[in-house]
Amino acid sequence: MDDALEQNKLIIQKLIIWREKHINDRQFVIILSFFVGFFAAVAAFVLHWIIKQIQLLLTAGFTATTYNWLYLVFPVIGIYITTLFVKYIVKDNISHGITRILYAISTKKSRLKGHNCWSSVIASAITIGFGGSVGAEAPIVFTGSAIGSNLGQLFKMDNKTLMLLVGCGAAAAIAGIFKAPIAGLVFTLEVLMVDLTMASLLPILIACVTATCFTYIFMGSDSLFTFHLDGVWVLERVPASILLGLFCGFISLYFIRTMTACEGIFSKLKDFPYGRLALGGIILSLLIFFFPSLYGEGYSAINILLNGNNVSDWNGLMDNSVFYGNGKFLLIYIILVMLTKVFATSATNGSGGCGGTFAPSLFIGGFGGFLFARLWNIEQIGVHLPEKNFTLLGMAGVMAGVMHAPLTGIFLIAEITGGYQLFMPLMIVSICSYMTISIFEPHSIYGMRLAREGKLITHHTDSAALTLMSLDSVIEKDYSSVTIDMPLGHLVQAISRSHTTFLPVLDPAGTLLGIIDFTQIRHIVFRTELYHKFTVSQLMLPSPAILGVNDPMKDVMKKFDKTNANYLPVTDVNNHMIGFISRNRMYTMYRKMVEDLSAE
Repeated sequence: MDDALEQNKLIIQKLIIWREKHINDRQFVIILSFFVGFFAAVAAFVLHWIIKQIQLLLTAGFTATTYNWLYLVFPVIGIYITTLFVKYIVKDNISHGITRILYAISTKKSRLKGHNCWSSVIASAITIGFGGSVGAEAPIVFTGSAIGSNLGQLFKMDNKTLMLLVGCGAAAAIAGIFKAPIAGLVFTLEVLMVDLTMASLLPILIACVTATCFTYIFMGSDSLFTFHLDGVWVLERVPASILLGLFCGFISLYFIRTMTACEGIFSKLKDFPYGRLALGGIILSLLIFFFPSLYGEGYSAINILLNGNNVSDWNGLMDNSVFYGNGKFLLIYIILVMLTKVFATSATNGSGGCGGTFAPSLFIGGFGGFLFARLWNIEQIGVHLPEKNFTLLGMAGVMAGVMHAPLTGIFLIAEITGGYQLFMPLMIVSICSYMTISIFEPHSIYGMRLAREGKLITHHTDSAALTLMSLDSVIEKDYSSVTIDMPLGHLVQAISRSHTTFLPVLDPAGTLLGIIDFTQIRHIVFRTELYHKFTVSQLMLPSPAILGVNDPMKDVMKKFDKTNANYLPVTDVNNHMIGFISRNRMYTMYRKMVEDLSAE
């Protein structure tokens, strides 16, 4: 076994040497982007195939006219199997895939683990196949990014190239899943915040086109959504499009806030895995039992809305449910499904399942758009609104709001449906939704977790520089300290040995009691007659501010600006001295970081 590994390493090393001699970096990145696109398409195909097979196996005997008690069982079994798979085989946290990609990019390392190339595919296939109410897109994006990262690591590419290959993998995943290459490109720019340059544009496009082409080969020309435009866009529908955009913005706000609250509840149960499974399983099973549209990704329900022409067609949403045959409750059913989808998604992920929020945002958006148009037409508020068209517009609007990605919403919906005739209303709805959600939430659902921790990189150079700077890199741990009862004479000797004008005053346990600032006591340090009359306790000052070991750099900067101090101590949670930060050193590093970012 060891001999085989050594042999493989030797082959790879020879390949790397040959590549460096015959193929330059730019050409090789283009070659790698092709393979990233191909493998991402394979991963997407495998995932959807496994999901389909599991669902066919489990639900083949279900009839539309009856509700099925097995809906209470299947999701819990799927989540439990996923939990065992993650715990005993993967042995790593693979949830929140896109958030993890953002973190990898934010740290400028872009190094994802090897198992991420396959583990998310298997885990999400089990979760969704058994009925977990989540999306397959985030796991595939995570998988595609991991493929790009690991190919780059295999051939010893630098961090900047690794970041580009991660972006290629994510773009290829979206392009492959939806057969939407432009949407894949835009997703990488908007959501993952990979900077677009001419050097990065070509590899990302190649990865997107490659993934799309191979998806056509593997899966044929059928799209996830079948759609035929119902009438042409007219100017009279602009007010309705604006109102729908505002409506989608508030739906997005509900989605983000509720998801965050539910995640907080499940995180409190992290030490009680069976408690989490029980709570999430009960919530999910009951919701799917009453609302079977919540089963799996929910794309079949969206297709009913997109292809239905009348109430009898739309009533198909209520098949297998306790609402079956009660068409008068259709709108109530749709409202309840919209409101409960976020709880079903949170319960799936919170209890140990694996999946993303991409599909749920499309699902809620589609139902919201249909509801808006249907109520508008029933009340005869103005010009008639085609329900299927507004279903699409709602999907784009909620996606734009939840992900803070209006361009992704526009191009994705336009590409997957061929509905370019809807380009104008798509732009209106997406922009209005994004502007609405931006008032309440400054970050996307993916970036919120990192933003709270100060780890989210943005397109603002100064903010990005502060994010990339770590406190550890500027802490100086080589310092001299003094005790509280030390006489002035001994203090002077300590000052002469110190390379700074700052000395912390510590007790025997290392707890910070105060500071000695040489600039404040220079009027007495040369008066030898006072050396035995004063002690440190009489001369020390309270620190103008104390830095915590986990403080984000943005807060550190604010404390220096507020206090105008040259040095500030850094302590742990017990107020034990760890080191100090020099204002000059910190600003020097900050200027260097800004310079490096600007050069990129």
